[in-house]
Amino acid sequence: MIAKNKILKKKCMDVKVVITDVDGVLTDGGMFYSTNGEMLKKFNTRDGMGVEILRNNKIPVIIMTRENSKIVISRAKKLLIDDVNVGIKKKEMLLSKICKKYQINKENIAYIGDDINDLEILKQVGFSASPSDGITIVKKESDYICKSKGGEGVLREVADLIISYKN
Repeated sequence: MIAKNKILKKKCMDVKVVITDVDGVLTDGGMFYSTNGEMLKKFNTRDGMGVEILRNNKIPVIIMTRENSKIVISRAKKLLIDDVNVGIKKKEMLLSKICKKYQINKENIAYIGDDINDLEILKQVGFSASPSDGITIVKKESDYICKSKGGEGVLREVADLIISYKN
């Protein structure tokens, strides 16, 4: 356990950018539709504070989601998210662009994901995390499995973990 904690500490200390998925991470994965077809999503305010904590520690936060959602864009704007990438099917394809923009290596990126479309990017970054209710294969590939379920403060938990090792 001590060796695993040392590895986790090193991975967290190397984090310079955090990328998060949305559905199943920042939300519980549920989607609500009205008779007009408008989609609603429920976000947790703790994750908003997690973004602020990371920003205060000069760690940019990036949203990367397969969904093309105006709601996600609105939430990201409210939280002052550094970059928002919607409608992304192969998330790992954006890694080199992100590394170049932020002048970092893949090892400096943390990624939080919960489902099969997160697997490839999870394998390529320096630190990976999954909500406690992420699918089994994602949890198996992740460096850290949160105590929180999707939509219950996963980003905040990861932010607190990263900052606890950096301070």
